Amino acid sequence: MITVVDYDPTWPDRFEALRREYAEALAAAEVAVISIEHVGSTSVPGLAAKPIIDCDIVVAERDVAAASDVLIGLGFSPRGELGIPQRWAFKAPARFAGTHTYVIVEGSLSLRNHLAVRDILRTNARLRDQYAMVKKRVAGNAADIDDYVRGKNAMVQAILAEAGLSDAELASIDASQVPR
Repeated sequence: MITVVDYDPTWPDRFEALRREYAEALAAAEVAVISIEHVGSTSVPGLAAKPIIDCDIVVAERDVAAASDVLIGLGFSPRGELGIPQRWAFKAPARFAGTHTYVIVEGSLSLRNHLAVRDILRTNARLRDQYAMVKKRVAGNAADIDDYVRGKNAMVQAILAEAGLSDAELASIDASQVPR
């Protein structure tokens, strides 16, 4: 079973602490960072979520390896793209438990996906509340995380369509989700 909880107002503070630590480590290594973004459901006030803070460290493509090296130096283990182009995932060490951190290429569809979901749900309460209901229902029945992702995929596609992504972009994102 997947745990989805009501919105916790401490999530932005948790993200800010992560953002500061990542920014300091990246600056010390002289890695050029475009931004560090709070994404995923915990970044949307009022949205139910898995209690995991998702962070995108946005860099130019040429800086992916350097940013990844900084995360490895903080104790993260690289997991690769995991089928999501231009987005590299990392397994967090114990002191960063409850987080998912990604290095992601500026302007990539993967980043636009994350930001579009976040931004439309921050401004559209109807979609936010509908998505919360879907997440809770699917989480209660999901056998594992792959089942959870499949179960909410149609709603995510609707959110992305509302955010203005093209049919080709929607198809690309859909194809990179967990195999059916």
